[in-house]
Amino acid sequence: MKSLRFAATAVVLLIALASVAGGFLSRFDYARQDREHVNAGASAEHWLGTDELGRDRFSRVLQGARVSLLLAPAAAAMSMLLAVIVGAATGLSGGLRERAAKATIDLFLSVPWLFLLLMVRAMLPLNTSPMISAVVTFLVLGMLGWAAPGRILQARASRLRRSQFVLLARASGATRSRMLFRHILPNLRPVLLAQFWITVPVFILAEANLSLLGLGVAEPLPSLGSLLREMETVLTLGGDPCRFAALFVLVAVVSGLQIAVSQQEAF
Repeated sequence: MKSLRFAATAVVLLIALASVAGGFLSRFDYARQDREHVNAGASAEHWLGTDELGRDRFSRVLQGARVSLLLAPAAAAMSMLLAVIVGAATGLSGGLRERAAKATIDLFLSVPWLFLLLMVRAMLPLNTSPMISAVVTFLVLGMLGWAAPGRILQARASRLRRSQFVLLARASGATRSRMLFRHILPNLRPVLLAQFWITVPVFILAEANLSLLGLGVAEPLPSLGSLLREMETVLTLGGDPCRFAALFVLVAVVSGLQIAVSQQEAF
């Protein structure tokens, strides 16, 4: 089982390193159009061929992986911060604050946040720059994806609140903030890290769903989700297999993260 976890982690790290070093691995800019080589197959010049606009597919896959692997963890970190503030802090406080936080978490869990994502993303102007569209997309994901980990952290913090070492710290005069940062959060760190790594592939897939609907990262900036739009028609299924490169990378990243997290929880 350790070998499976090591292999999954190695695949994700390899893709991440390749995406970061994309400028050295590819000679072409991801937005450069070569009208003389439109829908070209794999060659020594274009390792994965070109798309319908003549853009190098290899450089676009590397750039798309970079966008997803940088912004999805940032959005997951924002979700974990909100989960700690709303979940862990109120679980430590108890009383009315805990009940109000539970009601807020239940409200966020009951709302179909995919439709909220569609609504917020559709409200952006059409002339929004690609980078701003990417940041806003993952920002909304981070602001809406905190409820599930927040409920878990709140339950764990509420259980720790009644533990003997927290009662002893409270009896010795420790403030609530000191108990949160010195006693509660260190005991919540394994759960927090597990929820973080579970949330990252969820956000990557959520952005892919938005991009397939045309509401994700705007062109010409690619993401792993927007690159899947090359496969919208049935005709592409029997065409150049290099069109599936973004799909292979997406499956490898999501599966690698899930396997690494599940194996870590097993140990």
